Parts: sequence; C-alpha cells; structure tokens
Amino acid sequence: MAKLKIIVSATSPYCTRIEWALKLKGLEYELTVEDWFKAKTELLLKSNPVHKKVPVLLDDGVVIAESKVILEYIDEKWKGGEFYPLLPQDPYERAQARFWAQFADDKCIFGAFQARLAEDAEEKEKAVETTLESFTYLEKQIEGKKFFAGDKMGYLDLVAGWIPHWLSVLEETGGMKIFDAERFPSLHEWAQNFIEIPLIKECLPPRDVVVDHYIRLPEVRALLKPNKP
Repeated sequence: MAKLKIIVSATSPYCTRIEWALKLKGLEYELTVEDWFKAKTELLLKSNPVHKKVPVLLDDGVVIAESKVILEYIDEKWKGGEFYPLLPQDPYERAQARFWAQFADDKCIFGAFQARLAEDAEEKEKAVETTLESFTYLEKQIEGKKFFAGDKMGYLDLVAGWIPHWLSVLEETGGMKIFDAERFPSLHEWAQNFIEIPLIKECLPPRDVVVDHYIRLPEVRALLKPNKP
C-alpha cells in the first residue's frame, strides 16, 4: 500500500485530528507542512482548489479535503478486523456523533476564535458568552462518560481534541477565560485524561509554537482587511 500523505499546518487542530485518526488506525503517513503566514504552495492549491485550506489527504491519487470528511473517509476505507473504529456502528449513534462534531466545530472552536480576535471589550464579552453557552451543550454530552464515544475514544473525541491544548492558548493570548473546571467538570476531566494519552500527546505541536502563532493572528487579519479610502 502506498504511504498516505497529508498537507497540514504545524499549528492547526484540524490537521492534528487527522494524524490522531491515522495513528489509531495504525497507518503510516507523510506530512507536507504549509506555512500559514506565507503564500500557499502549488501542491495545496492544486489539491484543494475550492477552499485552498489544510488539511488535505492524498491517498494514491485520491484527494480528500476538509477534516471531518477526511476522518470519515479514513474510517470507511480502513474498517473491520485490525482497524480501530472511529464512528459507532449503530446508525443513530453515528448520526449523533456527526451532529455534535459539527456543533463542536461550528459553535465551540469557531466561537473561541471569534472571542480571541474580538477587537473591543463588548465584542469579546458577547463572543465569550456565546461560546460558554455552546460549551454547556458539549458538557452534557460527556457527563458520566470517559470519552464522548463511551469507554473508548472515537470520532467526536478527535474533533473536540483541540480543547485541552489549543483553548488555553486562545485564552492566554486573547485575555479571556472560557474553560472553567467548576463550570464544566466533566469536560475538564475528559480533557485532562485525553491529553495524557501517549498517542494523542505525541502529535501535539509545541505549546510555545502555538502561542506564537496565535499572537501573530491579529497582524495577519489586519493584512486581510480591505484598504479604507
């Protein structure tokens, strides 16, 4: 079998979740790392001409983009027998995992990024409040369980896996607080356990590198703004 390749950014939680999935499946892969602060490479633009974003999975001539789509592709292609299952077999449970994974991306991670990039106190306060409400729903999904999937980590755990490592960086660099152990005790316990799993830990980018990345985010956003007359 030809070795898989992934086009990634070194600090992207969307990319790290793909590495976790491939390692859980026991698959070998190569990384091609994009520099977020430089021009996009020809390989990325050719591989994902629609969104022009990482991650992208290259599988022997097949190109798959968008992280959750990649996760499902990996789970569908390498399933049964020796391969670790990411999504549950039960149709209802699969639908629930997909729903909450989409919610976690659309509401939790996006909300945290909005709060981080908010330019004034009122805007930041509103973004934090909205994100806290979203985390309350996620808290209910993990109550009484070791992982979102139950006794073993699965699809939703990988999608929410940015919380233990990346959220504290967003809080630190954004001067805000979202993830409180008293307010989200079950989610906090899950996060502490999740990040200590060797397979999870070995794929995490160094925290100082992630901090530097998010410190530089406002300057990049400023470059993307249209010039005012």
